[in-house]
Amino acid sequence: MAKVKLNPILEQVRGSVGDLVFKRYGDDVIIAKKADMSDREPSQAQLAAQERFRQAAMYGKMVMADPETKALYADAARAKGKPVFSLTVADFFHAPSVDEVDLSAYAGAVGDEIIIMASDDFDVLSVEVALTTGDGNPIESGEAVEAHADSGRWVYTASADVETGTTVRIAVTAQDRPGGASTAEDEKAL
Repeated sequence: MAKVKLNPILEQVRGSVGDLVFKRYGDDVIIAKKADMSDREPSQAQLAAQERFRQAAMYGKMVMADPETKALYADAARAKGKPVFSLTVADFFHAPSVDEVDLSAYAGAVGDEIIIMASDDFDVLSVEVALTTGDGNPIESGEAVEAHADSGRWVYTASADVETGTTVRIAVTAQDRPGGASTAEDEKAL
């Protein structure tokens, strides 16, 4: 491979120009011929990835068109030093996580609390809690409330009494702004 010192103007070029692709690896700029993909059929996994990226880009465009939501992302993008659009796309790809379900204060009585720690790369929008018996019969369900804004600590307050001796299954689902969700399950014998 030959090494060439580029004109300072060309050093700033990225992407493709005609049949050439300019790539940056560390301090080096690599110029390569654009790959010819015309004779290749994409695999199902590639098609699925393309569709997911298309959906992420659509979400980003929806955010950019909504001044209120765009302002939320703009504040976070400024703090992270990233473009707003790329932050929205990244948020689409990263579902929130339920990090912890604390059942220590839950004994099956009205008013008992279930503490949930949930996180996301941008914002957890809601946390849903569903309680069922060990054999799947519903006991109660509802939304947890965030203890303090942006704390990641959510509290669900029980609204139904459960008989002693019952095994309670708890399913917690955290959802973020783009609609990504994750669920964690736990159980407790009362």
